[in-house]
Amino acid sequence: MSEQPLNPTPAGFDDADATPAGPARTGSTAADALARTAADDAAGVTAAAGPTRETTPGEATPDGTAPPGDVTADGSTPGSSMPGDVAADDDALRAASFERARRLRMEPRFPGGPAADPAGSHHERRIRSFQPRRSRVTTGQQESLERLWPQWGLDIDGKRVLDLTELFDGLPVVLEIGFGMGEATAQMAADDPGTGILAVDVHTPGQGNLLGLADKAGSTNVRVANGDAVILLREMLAPESLDGLRVYFPDPWPKARHHKRRLIQPAFLDLVAPVLKPGAIVHCATDWEPYAEQMLEVLTAHPRFENTAADGGYAPRPAFRPLTRFEGQGLDKGHVVHDLLFARV
Repeated sequence: MSEQPLNPTPAGFDDADATPAGPARTGSTAADALARTAADDAAGVTAAAGPTRETTPGEATPDGTAPPGDVTADGSTPGSSMPGDVAADDDALRAASFERARRLRMEPRFPGGPAADPAGSHHERRIRSFQPRRSRVTTGQQESLERLWPQWGLDIDGKRVLDLTELFDGLPVVLEIGFGMGEATAQMAADDPGTGILAVDVHTPGQGNLLGLADKAGSTNVRVANGDAVILLREMLAPESLDGLRVYFPDPWPKARHHKRRLIQPAFLDLVAPVLKPGAIVHCATDWEPYAEQMLEVLTAHPRFENTAADGGYAPRPAFRPLTRFEGQGLDKGHVVHDLLFARV
């Protein structure tokens, strides 16, 4: 389950419109902040010296140095260590700071753990419904990542097709897109050890938390995938290899201009249908009423899915889906949670 933007929808991408809806889902990465700070510092080098006044050629300034208009033979201003071509120096400093920021974004936070950009070679300009964030990782989460990622983690790099039978020791496998901090996923894995859960997210603290919870419960049926779910569905899963799909509380992107970023769209279902076995269940849940209505409309209209609810509407919450802390907070605010269960035909 997730409380922030997590997964992409395939379409054209515009970086200028990538701001998530709501303050809790916004924020720059540390690398972006570093780049902006360095650029601002570079742009403010001359401003830091204070205001200047106009002088006539040859007139000395109050501190006894030559006026700004006078330059020496080497192209520098007398009394200053600044080179004459300040603009070129500024450009070089900016370029260096952005290069450092780019390297920071590419570097893994934990060597041997989830990659910072696992599918960098698959960069595409398309709409995404998630905003990767670098949040604080606790000591326990870091320990779980370093110890358990080599065994239970994988990067979505788009370079291979996963053998789910080998990965889960022959268990039927459901895909969960967006699991937040992993509490519900860990509980479902513990309650149903006969089903493998391939859990996808980009939130590093959540990845570490889920690994730790599964390990503490003794669950061996969870694998954590790091990266873009669209690349996973499109390039890394064999046809009819999944027994189900779970999408619990995806980001609703409530602003009208952001509706295109919602995960449950016809194009997304086109990717999902081929990798599901006949009869596999797509289970969605949301506490955002307009998004629930869109989910119902899109799933009902798709020819590869059929509503399991007799009245063609929403379904009761299945017993296997835990009531989560996030869901409880919504219920306390008067939100109505809707579950949708559709079978792949």
